[in-house]
This record gives sequence, structure tokens and C-alpha cells, in this order.
Amino acid sequence: MFAELLRERPDLAKTVANLVEDHEMIASILARVVELADRATGSHGPALEAIDRELDGLAAIMESHFNYEERAISEALDAGIPDTGWSDRVFRFREGGH
Repeated sequence: MFAELLRERPDLAKTVANLVEDHEMIASILARVVELADRATGSHGPALEAIDRELDGLAAIMESHFNYEERAISEALDAGIPDTGWSDRVFRFREGGH
């Protein structure tokens, strides 16, 4: 979707770069949560507290990210970005719930 948005609205390049950076940070936190969860299986105490801290950080970043994303690009999307097939990739759910 970002590629299509930039084709239509190159003025949003900095905004899209910020959003991509956020996505990378969120992916990194999620990877860390998976790693911590794998290590914490069957554990209590500090291992679970580390996961809790990561999830708190993730929640804060995602809330900020979604608010920024909505403010920054919703107007452009509402104005109509031609759908050249990007919506299939963005909104398609994998079969079987994966």
C-alpha cells in the first residue's frame, strides 16, 4: 500500500518512511516477545515480567503508531488512491486463519 500511496502522493515520503520505521520496530519487539516466551515456557517471575514489559512497550508504540498513521495518511487514502491490486495484499486473510 505504501508504494501505491507514494506513487500518488510523493509528498508523503517522510511520513511513509516514519511508518515503515515503526513497522520495523514493532516487528523487532514481536520477535523479542516470541524469544522471551519460548524461554519462559513453564517459568514464572522474572521471565514473565520481561514479557510483560515488552508487551507494555509494544502497546504504547502501536497506539502512537496508529494515531500517527491515521492522522498522516487517512486524508490521502480518503481522497482515493487507485487500487492496482494493493488492497488484495493488504486486506487478504490467509485461508485457515494463519
